[in-house]
Amino acid sequence: MVATIIQGMIISFALVSSIGMQNLFVFNSAVSNRLSRALLIAVFVWIADTTLTLIAFLGMGALISRYFALKLAVMAIGGLVVVWMGWGIWRSANSVGLGNDQQQLTLKRAFFSAWAVAFANPQAIIDTGVSLGAFRSTLTAAQAGPFLFGVVSATAIWFFGVTLIISALKSRLPDKFMRWVNLISGAIVMLYGAGLVVTAGRMILELL
Repeated sequence: MVATIIQGMIISFALVSSIGMQNLFVFNSAVSNRLSRALLIAVFVWIADTTLTLIAFLGMGALISRYFALKLAVMAIGGLVVVWMGWGIWRSANSVGLGNDQQQLTLKRAFFSAWAVAFANPQAIIDTGVSLGAFRSTLTAAQAGPFLFGVVSATAIWFFGVTLIISALKSRLPDKFMRWVNLISGAIVMLYGAGLVVTAGRMILELL
């Protein structure tokens, strides 16, 4: 059982540590919010990520792998959403500061944003679905529970750890730090989304 939990944690750390919108969102939240609020937003992100993990583990990856049209739709529509979100990050760069309560997201908006960065990222959906779906096929019924526990435990450690570390270090950061973080983050997210749209376009061309 312990070995299965550790296996789940290792796989989860590998997936969640890659640069993505969830990590950018948690990072920005930790820098621009007081600790208690940033931790609450980290809870929102963890809940959304755990939901995606459960859906992926229970068969989403198999569906995406089996149905080309579904994978194409996820890539194309998701890519456009990612570009839109990246533009929003870029556009708001000048209005974001370190720990300014007037610039913080409302909890309602933060909650829905946490779900958006989890489910509007098509590559994360595909990678998580396929990866966890593949590992699910190698586990027995008795191992499935401990494996999932390892996965969700690792994401909790990651998101809360990032929040605590960034919150502790943000007082040493220059005032314009968040502006540049958001400009760079927005550019990365937009390029990433554009890449997904281009990939979807190539998939369509291959059918013609």
